[in-house]
Amino acid sequence: MTYLKDFIFKNHSESALSNIERKKNLQKLKIIKHLYFEGDTTNGKICNTFKFSLPTSMLLLKQLIKEGIVEKRGQGDSVGGRKPDLFGLNENTFLVLSIHIERFKIRMAILNNAHNILFEQTVPIIISANTKIVDILFESAKNLISKSKINTEILMGVGVSMPGLVSTEEGKNLTYFLEDQGENSLKEALEKRFLKPVVIFNDANSACLAEFRFGLAKNKKNVLVISMDWGIGLGIIMGGRLQTGTSGFAGEFGHIPIVENGTLCYCGKAGCLETIASGIALVNRAKEGINDGQPTILSSLVNEDLKILEPDLIIEAANQGDQFSINLLSEIGSNLGKGLAILIQIFNPELIILGGQIAEAAQFITTPVQQSINTYAKIQLKDRTEVILSELGKKSSLLGVSQAVMDQIFTDRISAVKSYLS
Repeated sequence: MTYLKDFIFKNHSESALSNIERKKNLQKLKIIKHLYFEGDTTNGKICNTFKFSLPTSMLLLKQLIKEGIVEKRGQGDSVGGRKPDLFGLNENTFLVLSIHIERFKIRMAILNNAHNILFEQTVPIIISANTKIVDILFESAKNLISKSKINTEILMGVGVSMPGLVSTEEGKNLTYFLEDQGENSLKEALEKRFLKPVVIFNDANSACLAEFRFGLAKNKKNVLVISMDWGIGLGIIMGGRLQTGTSGFAGEFGHIPIVENGTLCYCGKAGCLETIASGIALVNRAKEGINDGQPTILSSLVNEDLKILEPDLIIEAANQGDQFSINLLSEIGSNLGKGLAILIQIFNPELIILGGQIAEAAQFITTPVQQSINTYAKIQLKDRTEVILSELGKKSSLLGVSQAVMDQIFTDRISAVKSYLS
């Protein structure tokens, strides 16, 4: 293994190198980071991006090819003359463990640097403030890694996407997993077990980052990404950047008070949007209707056991023509659209992307959402906002948090090299 690979994976000290070697390492790290986040590119584009000379850039690429990090990937488009060579990272140069925590399950996956999911597993869980999440994540991840038989030396770090008030900077979740944090942060507790860099990230921001890097928000400047699962999350892209607010808590869209004297929300307040427009609200309304004797096929889908009723079963029933389920989704969509009308008038976005489990209801949710927006938002604003369904599906949060952890790792590595430059 070359020194550069050693440095990338183990963060070795630069003290033994000359200043010229350090500068080369810095240049190579910048190229690797660029190829990871932006994909295959040409020597010319690398020169333009980093202001390298063509010979310098070509020499660095040749060294990276020799080190087994970069490879040629065919040819790019020509603007006259010979087509330029394309360069990209070798597909399995490094790996990331991505973990997405939901209210009733944990999904974890190993992704390579080509952003492909190589191995994945789901673990049932019911989270609360006192859930011992560190032990659960470590043991589950150990099982996945063992089954996958990956080389753990090239596992760069661990990204954890989770619900709640998450401060990535402090490494803390102020809503859940409080016992595991103790005097230290949740990030520190996880790093002690995994012995790898760990980044924790709010789940809605993870989905938003995935849309920004790979999805329908790519190359957009002002986009809102709505995560519609058991709760409702909001990721905000303004001015071409993910906005998380002073403490990292921006986007608590589901907990805006919208119903006066409404139902008590699990957050402790009454009348939150989540009480009328989330997966929890959808299931609760379905249970009420079934108990009141409403005609529906839902009872047979759950074999009369309402404890196992989930949003996906209600969506399945709607797709089978169950009018009760269709009406429930329409009600949820109308309520959500009212909340989105508020966001449209505050942020004036060019695009709103609907993702998550409830978004799989497609037209059963988008039609009432759009009708509600038409009713409650000013025409001058709503007509400039497109509302569409995500194309990334269930992998969005896994993709997003892998980006977050690699961004942090590259930032730390580059800073480490710079600190030794004289």
